[in-house]
Amino acid sequence: MQNSGLLNISWRNVLLVLVAIAIPMIASAINSAMHARAAFPGSNGMIAFTTNRDGDEEIYVMDADGTAQTRLTNNSSGDGLPAWSPDGSRLAFISFRDGGHAEIYVMNADGTGQTRLTNNPAVDQDPAWSPDGSKIGFYSDRDGDAEIYVMNADGSAQARLTNSPGLDVQPAWSPLGSKIAFASLRDGNEQIYVMNEDGSGQIRLTGSSFVDSTPNWSPDGAKIAFHSNRDGGSPQIYVMNADGSAPTRLTNNPAIEAEPAWSPDGSKITFFTKRDGNFQIYAMNADGTAQIRLTNNLASESAPDWQPLATNTPAPTTPLPSSVGGVVELTANGRAGDGGGLSALVLVAVGLAGAVAGTSLIYSRRR
Repeated sequence: MQNSGLLNISWRNVLLVLVAIAIPMIASAINSAMHARAAFPGSNGMIAFTTNRDGDEEIYVMDADGTAQTRLTNNSSGDGLPAWSPDGSRLAFISFRDGGHAEIYVMNADGTGQTRLTNNPAVDQDPAWSPDGSKIGFYSDRDGDAEIYVMNADGSAQARLTNSPGLDVQPAWSPLGSKIAFASLRDGNEQIYVMNEDGSGQIRLTGSSFVDSTPNWSPDGAKIAFHSNRDGGSPQIYVMNADGSAPTRLTNNPAIEAEPAWSPDGSKITFFTKRDGNFQIYAMNADGTAQIRLTNNLASESAPDWQPLATNTPAPTTPLPSSVGGVVELTANGRAGDGGGLSALVLVAVGLAGAVAGTSLIYSRRR
């Protein structure tokens, strides 16, 4: 496998196993390499995800039942962590194609129009759209450690939102538009926080002694799904109220279950799991029942994100055109992946995360 700039799934496996054997600091670093997001309301469209089935990490889409899997990106450096825009027309994502470090790109839903939004020697990662599509949140280590940033959807007006001695990563914009959830190591172990969209009013939502990570808002903004190893063993999928109350476990498996993502209609949650030997994408009802496998191959698949479609707009049933190489600008959705080698993981571990919300991206970087 080529050593791409994206988070290599084989390394993700190794690091997440460390989480399972309870090494809190490493677990926190690993989780910060993952991404958070929000589900924007609408009908359920396609699911975008990251896979290394072609030798390096690339972005694919599939129908909600796992059929019609289609490749959108095609380059030798690795693309991943796709995040759909609120209208489902574009995807924000990360790529290592320009200089070997993570930068944020956007492309149309069919993989065309791939456009770079950030250009910095530091790491910019984990894009998250604002509900109106005008901004993108992300995390970057450009100022020394991983912090949350926001920018306009065209990459302009990049501004820092957090400033703490610990890593702040994985921004996720509330579908209601006023709040951004994120993960932070400021209190020692990785926990979930929320703040106003201008960076004020930062408060902690979770308080376990383990790792709580990858917050994902439900489309009505009432709940947050996340993964945690709070009950011992491997990370599992949980859901809590938006104020942090009533955390409830949804999965119960000896294997790793991580990176939950709500469907736009709020009825389903996708996630990736290692229960079948390698990382594959599953979906389940929002209460944890009816867990079904969507991908099935020898590669590793991760970072699922569900496309929102306008209500009463039927989901596409045929594959969209693939990109011909290089990054393609998406018109409605987007997300990208992490680094591929150990060095990339270290960068991610230091705290890479991003959340796209609306027209701006939030991101954080770390050297």
